[in-house]
Amino acid sequence: MFGINGGELLVLLVVAALVIGPERLPGYAEQLGQWVRRGRQFVRDAKARVDEELGEEVGDVDWAALDPRKYDPRRIVRDALLEDDPPVRRVSTPATRPVTGAAAARAATGGAAAASVPAPAPTPYDDEAT
Repeated sequence: MFGINGGELLVLLVVAALVIGPERLPGYAEQLGQWVRRGRQFVRDAKARVDEELGEEVGDVDWAALDPRKYDPRRIVRDALLEDDPPVRRVSTPATRPVTGAAAARAATGGAAAASVPAPAPTPYDDEAT
């Protein structure tokens, strides 16, 4: 509470009691009690009004999960990577592809080795990324 520990608060209360004096202390204590009651009533009314304005859907929100002190970027990335994505639409390609470069050289030297290598799968197409 304001960076004041219990001992400091006690010293402040004693100094305030000495400065105010025993004659006026009960009046100031009563005034402080009224301020505290008004503050509590104000907070209660404000909370009731917010609940009334926002409706029932506010009760469904997990406020603890939205606490910025619990922000963990590693968890957010992990959750995003593990969530189920919709199936990716694949682009159809012809069954035969022209052989070029190193694959052509392997095919010329060892036809059996080149024939055993399957053709690579077509590249996935993501229409949301474009």
